[in-house]
Amino acid sequence: MILSLKNVSKTYSNGVKALDNVTIDINAGMFGLLGPNGAGKSSLMRTIATLQSPDSGSIHLDGLDILNNKIEFRKNLGYLPQEFGVYPKMSAHDLLHYFATLKGVSSKSDRKLIVEKALEITNLTEVQHKHVAGYSGGMKQRFGIAQLLLNDPKLIIVDEPTAGLDPAERRRFLNVLREIGTNHIVIFSTHIVDDVKELCTDMAILNGGKILAQSTPKEMVAALNGKVFTRSIEREELERYESEYNVISTSFNENSDLMIRVFSKDLLDSAFAKASPTLEDVYFTTLRQDQGVTELSNV
Repeated sequence: MILSLKNVSKTYSNGVKALDNVTIDINAGMFGLLGPNGAGKSSLMRTIATLQSPDSGSIHLDGLDILNNKIEFRKNLGYLPQEFGVYPKMSAHDLLHYFATLKGVSSKSDRKLIVEKALEITNLTEVQHKHVAGYSGGMKQRFGIAQLLLNDPKLIIVDEPTAGLDPAERRRFLNVLREIGTNHIVIFSTHIVDDVKELCTDMAILNGGKILAQSTPKEMVAALNGKVFTRSIEREELERYESEYNVISTSFNENSDLMIRVFSKDLLDSAFAKASPTLEDVYFTTLRQDQGVTELSNV
């Protein structure tokens, strides 16, 4: 399976260019689309889901031109937006049977098998007879996955699904996505680096509606080997270091010392220690380069 986007662009009526010549191929597995809020992630997800049309470009799923065959394509699509509505006075069991009927599963025995499997995959079997309105945020997100699995879609899109979830709910939700990602194309849109690091076999960084980088998380991190350095500084020195070095990020260690992480292609002096790069380093470095931040001459 492969989803191919070529030269996809979209400008809204207010002049905002949401997508800028996006060209990318996405294969089966978990694909992370990482970018800050306002980067164009939701615009890209809605465009792929055929909820809005691009101004130009083409999108194909296994050779099917989805922009000109929307009805046929939607039979193979599962889409979980950031916000989705539910029927609060119905149980998950009854809602899933209702949705399965709408999706054309007319046989009661077939519906039973399909619904049971969806509940099992999303770990909702024990709470299937409770009203969805009483579910926690994480349970509602897992219910959202259950309902889109009913027609066994080739392509699954989830847009910022872990935002607002507590750590335990986030973990359960990521485990559900990990399980379904082996047999589907799953596009996972998020601004949370750890979600991509833990879950995705392939990824891209998006900002300003443009694909800035695409590779596997492992390859992206490896590309920064030997180029990330760290040191402790006084808090009042931060502004000076930011002006002299390409500071990726700052944090406090266990002694409340301010630690800076610096990107440099050249070896820095002994005051800096080499650091093992992380996906967060990749993310921030890529965004800074896109914003026109380049290495200063003294680094």
